[in-house]
Amino acid sequence: MAEIKYDIIKNVGILSESPKGWTKELNLISWNNKAPKYDLRDWSPDHDKMGKGITLTKEELMELRNILNNLEI
Repeated sequence: MAEIKYDIIKNVGILSESPKGWTKELNLISWNNKAPKYDLRDWSPDHDKMGKGITLTKEELMELRNILNNLEI
């Protein structure tokens, strides 16, 4: 499998932290030197390991925000 290259451009925020120190984060990340996308996933404390996550364009993130704003919790 080819190596995945990533560059965390901006840490937008941390949603939670596990007892082992892994954090669920929303970041702006450039994957394989491509245009940055918003990314939500778990990260190890040193950011060298990651869990499965999702990537969103700015437009998708804005639509998700609209959906969440209209959600009654």
